[in-house]
Amino acid sequence: MKTLVIVAFLGLILYNLGSGLYFMLVDDSTSKRTVNALTKRIALSVGLIVLVIIGMATGFIEAHGVQAG
Repeated sequence: MKTLVIVAFLGLILYNLGSGLYFMLVDDSTSKRTVNALTKRIALSVGLIVLVIIGMATGFIEAHGVQAG
């Protein structure tokens, strides 16, 4: 379940990044759709970081190190 939530957040972040790029290439310079899409991307990124920190603090997500062969 936790992996699905993280992957969903990453999917939404990538979608907003792509829509920001599309709006930047297509829209007029007076349009605010690019700014709105990138603002949503930043908010989702911050939200994902906060959720991961809360998950690690509560023990729901366990950190592990990279193990050498």
